[in-house]
Amino acid sequence: MDLGIAGRNALVCGGSAGLGKAIATALSAEGVNVTLSARDPGRLQAAQREISELTGNAVEVVATDLSNADGRAGLLELCGQADILINNAGGPPVGNFRTLEREDWLKALDTNMLGAIELINASLDGMIERKFGRILSITSHMVKAPVALLSLSNGARAGLTAYTSGIAREVAQHNVTINNLLPGQFDTDRLKSNHENFAAAQKIDLNDARKRFRQAIPVQRFGEPKEFGAYAAFLCSDLAGFVTGQNLMLDGGQYPGVF
Repeated sequence: MDLGIAGRNALVCGGSAGLGKAIATALSAEGVNVTLSARDPGRLQAAQREISELTGNAVEVVATDLSNADGRAGLLELCGQADILINNAGGPPVGNFRTLEREDWLKALDTNMLGAIELINASLDGMIERKFGRILSITSHMVKAPVALLSLSNGARAGLTAYTSGIAREVAQHNVTINNLLPGQFDTDRLKSNHENFAAAQKIDLNDARKRFRQAIPVQRFGEPKEFGAYAAFLCSDLAGFVTGQNLMLDGGQYPGVF
């Protein structure tokens, strides 16, 4: 299937690993000019080489920390040229909600909500002018099914979800779509870290914890990042202009609700 986005420009935040790298790989394979952003220069360069070797297309990188204003400044200039924006940032620390301090909440909001909002706002006018834009924010299935251990993530990501769902209707007439992807348990380093924290908190073996989580998923396995990347690439495509303002779950059927 030709997604019709070859030659478009994409900015993929958190693109050095996990789901961000999977999206960047899928977009690059479609001929999109991809720029990766993440904090660790070494991991960025490794991802750059890997994606370029897989797809045969050049990939640009920008090392920056999106959790602070100085780190976002360089990316804000790139946003004006982006046809596709992928908001993606590692989740805040897990832990007992009773121990969370104000500073913990402010950092989580900066990283997982306010930074993404700045990038979205900086991208929209250029997208509207070019009559094409695709914005995806990677949040979490915990937005719809929160757990106490991930309180920081629940709050910050829910705020971003509400914001993007609201403004999507304002720009849809210009062929600019804004959607949120809510991943379930995909086999990434972040998931393994969460499982380690859970196992430690419950004082159980890590393998037993992972087995328990896996069995709770109807498809009986963790998701593969490439599956997520392919789905995201379609939503960024020229064929997905009728999908906007949606919160789309990819969780192997784990969420039990109808809505």
